[in-house]
Amino acid sequence: MSELTQQFKQFAAEHGAALVGIAPPERFADWPAEHSPMSIAPEARAVVAIGLRITRGTLRGNEEGTNFNTYGVFGYAWLDSDFVSLTTFECAEYLEDNGWEAAPLFPFPTEAYPQGIAVRKGAPAPNVYPDFARVAVACGLGEIGINGDLLTPRFGPRQRIQLILTDAPLDPDPLCEEKVCRECLACAESCPLGAVSVTEFDELTVAGKTMRVAKIDYAKCRVCQNGACPNKYHAAGRPDRLGAICNRTCVDALEARGAVGNTFENPFRVRQPWGIDATGQLVDVPVKPMAEQLDKERE
Repeated sequence: MSELTQQFKQFAAEHGAALVGIAPPERFADWPAEHSPMSIAPEARAVVAIGLRITRGTLRGNEEGTNFNTYGVFGYAWLDSDFVSLTTFECAEYLEDNGWEAAPLFPFPTEAYPQGIAVRKGAPAPNVYPDFARVAVACGLGEIGINGDLLTPRFGPRQRIQLILTDAPLDPDPLCEEKVCRECLACAESCPLGAVSVTEFDELTVAGKTMRVAKIDYAKCRVCQNGACPNKYHAAGRPDRLGAICNRTCVDALEARGAVGNTFENPFRVRQPWGIDATGQLVDVPVKPMAEQLDKERE
């Protein structure tokens, strides 16, 4: 690892980054121009993904169904707009203080494209924004699981990502070879709206890494009352589901199977989860706490 890369990663960690991944431009060579980070900064020599964790306790109010505001602030609004953005901006400042241009990017939804007209022949229209989960995969942070969200070996689905495009010659990280998603389908089976298919899947390939993702009906996710939130940047964007029952079930399943590095003394899910269907009625969720389920399987 070059001295610049080592010092940059150390600076990022000292300023709050729990995850740092770096991708070279060639990993985006086959991306459509309207969704490629290289369209934003064509001379960039590195794409950097900066991540902060969603603390597990931030999900507790959602899991109990008694306080959704804590996640809405510390797990979504403030975490993304204040904490991750501050770390990302400070990392961009560090690069620029050392003579390298650094463009920070926040996760504006790709579904809102386009928002203008192309300013030169062959260029995509503004505003170009890549899929941040896919960029994170290209940067070596993890994979996209069955539930359609980024999973990292350290936190599972519990992180938020922002990006930096820079002409600094940072060393790339290898793609994540570790299999995080166990394809247990507990995420899909837990959804009271049936938004995540248990029978239909697509293959998604990023930088040569192929992942299996369930077909997801995001129209159902938009009306989910089980912890999902509207996209805070644009109404056309996919809703935030990191605090929803599907991802909370994923947190529980990954921890119980020892699939993530951030471990705890006690299991995440300690009682039968609650669920609300499309009519606003409480319903039974056919997924038990994973620790309880695994204990029965061992008997």
